[in-house]
Amino acid sequence: MVGRARSFTCVAPLGFGLEWTLTKRRCSAPIMRMCAARTGTPEKHSKLTPEAAVDQLEARYQHAVVALETAFDEYLQRSRPPSAKERLAFRYPLLRVLYNNVHEPPPVSRRAFAKLQRPGVYETTITHPGYFRDYLLEQLRPLVAEYGAEIEVTTSDQEIPYPYILERTQEVAEAGVNAGELARYFPTPNLALVGDQIADGLVGLEPGTSSPLALFDAVRVDFSLRRLVHYTGSSWRNTQRWLLLTNYHRYVDQFVRLAMEQLQSGGPFERLVLPDNITVDRGTPTEEAERSIAASQWQKYQMPAYHLVGAGGEGVTLVNIGVGPSNAKNITDHLAVLRPHCWLMVGHCGGLRESQSIGDYVLAHAYLRQDRILDALVPPEVPVPALAEIQVALQDAAATVTGQRGDALKQRLRTGTVVTNDDRNWELQFALQRRQINISRAIAVDMECGTIAAQGFRLRVPYGTLLCVSDKPLHGEIKLPGAANAFYETAVAQHLEIGLEAIALLRMRLDTLHSRKLRSFEEPPFR
Repeated sequence: MVGRARSFTCVAPLGFGLEWTLTKRRCSAPIMRMCAARTGTPEKHSKLTPEAAVDQLEARYQHAVVALETAFDEYLQRSRPPSAKERLAFRYPLLRVLYNNVHEPPPVSRRAFAKLQRPGVYETTITHPGYFRDYLLEQLRPLVAEYGAEIEVTTSDQEIPYPYILERTQEVAEAGVNAGELARYFPTPNLALVGDQIADGLVGLEPGTSSPLALFDAVRVDFSLRRLVHYTGSSWRNTQRWLLLTNYHRYVDQFVRLAMEQLQSGGPFERLVLPDNITVDRGTPTEEAERSIAASQWQKYQMPAYHLVGAGGEGVTLVNIGVGPSNAKNITDHLAVLRPHCWLMVGHCGGLRESQSIGDYVLAHAYLRQDRILDALVPPEVPVPALAEIQVALQDAAATVTGQRGDALKQRLRTGTVVTNDDRNWELQFALQRRQINISRAIAVDMECGTIAAQGFRLRVPYGTLLCVSDKPLHGEIKLPGAANAFYETAVAQHLEIGLEAIALLRMRLDTLHSRKLRSFEEPPFR
């Protein structure tokens, strides 16, 4: 770029956990050197390929982790706190994409991600780039190949909180050091810097400022990764890219059984990981596997997760989210940072129509959201659309697993609106809700699926719902112990098989899964 000034950026933290950047153009060499010194960006560099950029992200992140670990050890062993200069090394890497084509319209693509809407500078901080390598390359390659974008990697001003990379509770206790003391010398989580302002459209873009490159920055991602460990009882690294969410533990029993069948029959999966990180590998003898499964103390965890691990994360994770919209929002807030391909709700519901039978399926194509938990973020009047790609996969899977087609399948599987209520005893207020349920043409009621769909819509994760009718409270068929047990024994296994078959179909149709319906008109380039 000889003979013309290169654009550059000065990074300044503006809160919300974001590294915002003031972009200048046609500046003098002294000012360029000043800003290069502030940001750590070299004045001259060759263009980075996506692969080289991710390599640099990994190197910078690892350097920061080693520096933080070394200083932490020094403090525990010799009570020497890190100096201000040493703390400069405890920072996340920054990924920057520059798109300078102001003369030609952007390329046309049906793809829902890896798109640049206008020339400018796009940035985000990155954590665990090694784990997210495939995802990062999936986003960066089209930006370079189709848009001619340039990539830069530098060090941000965003410090890595030490609890996100160091788990030494016992060692800290033996050294006689408390959390308050560590907080004086090492970076700690600051919730004022963690938020979803980008996803919720609350970040205003002004001329001369950079744009966010991704929905979540590094501190937001790390915050959720630690929460996932807390709630699910296993390492977040085991979470697969295809997610099933359920509201009954009996689905867990069937998932474990089906997982064992896959592992023992030489299926495409490598191992099953249970809460407490208990692992059953392919080829493990049956008796040994059963002992391992029985040893898992899943009861300790609020939303235990079970991971049927496939190569490249292409397996399936089942999370028992329990009951209610609060749990549903909680777990999806954190799962979203892993950028899964989709999450599907497979659980129970109350049937609202006389023509339904216990054990029938409900394929939700709309939601009457009375969960209230997301009203401030996704107001109830905002429509949450059904995603055709997932609707078709769920219906095709139901046909395959049940062996029914045409009218026979329609008799068993009904499509319609589901009411999601935050009151488990909604029936006691039915006189007040009757008209709204009636005019919505709702066919089922539950406490989670509307929240899960709204979260998918909000956080750009494809979503779908297939419920099974477990009772008909408006028609005298309430959920009593005897009837419920008989229902569980016959319905749960088939229902779960439909969910797994739907994921298998979506995996084969991945190129059409990530829908443009989830993209706003001010959208970060990354999925």
